[in-house]
Amino acid sequence: MDHAADALRTDLMTITRYLLKEQSRHLESRGDFTILLSHIVLGCKFVTLNKAGQAKLIGLSVQSNCVLVSEENEAAIFVDAPLRGKYCVCFDPLDGSSNIDYGVSIGTIFGIYMIKDKDNATLEDVLQPGTDMIAAGYCMYGSSCTLVLSTGNGVNGFTLDPSRGEFILTHPNIKIPNKGKIYSVNEGNARNWDAPTAKYAERCKFPQDGSSPKSLRYIGSMVADVHRTLLYGGIFLYPADKKSPSGKVRYADA
Repeated sequence: MDHAADALRTDLMTITRYLLKEQSRHLESRGDFTILLSHIVLGCKFVTLNKAGQAKLIGLSVQSNCVLVSEENEAAIFVDAPLRGKYCVCFDPLDGSSNIDYGVSIGTIFGIYMIKDKDNATLEDVLQPGTDMIAAGYCMYGSSCTLVLSTGNGVNGFTLDPSRGEFILTHPNIKIPNKGKIYSVNEGNARNWDAPTAKYAERCKFPQDGSSPKSLRYIGSMVADVHRTLLYGGIFLYPADKKSPSGKVRYADA
């Protein structure tokens, strides 16, 4: 590879260029949504540089938002009326943070809804079904910094190029393989699973049809486990058990 020539390329699809291209598909757009996503991208850059405090992340995009819901806060944050936008952002700022000391990949997860009435935002706006999301994604901080995003037109992955300070499109139009050889679950909780879940895990290890068993891979950071599942296929699950009867809303399968 000619790295010198690559450094001079001007045809790279940066995430900024991608967002502007997507915006151009909507003639009625005023750019608010693009600005909001750009601020989320900027926040992810600050996190990977360990400078999240400098970014004042909530303030960056507050004028595009009406409601902010964070996994780290008990209650939703309603933006003051004069500054309200038309979007609700739900996010986990640092999924897998308990793994930081071990150098394991962690990440930021986010989803965006349209507010039904920005003059009267309520919790109902953040309890809409996932099918009503207008964008969702995550940013994984590991050996590289990768941001995966969907705005309803496919799923695309961007990798941060430190030399440019830009996320570059490296995984266009991601599709989970039809078949996967990996299952990802915390088997330390197996004694608390219900019978169907335990039976499924047993079949992964000891298939009855003579096929090869699936390989167990479990990192304990949802972003990293889901990212692997998206690229290589398989299943990631966090099932209900006796300790958590409702399970957790974390599921990816192929």
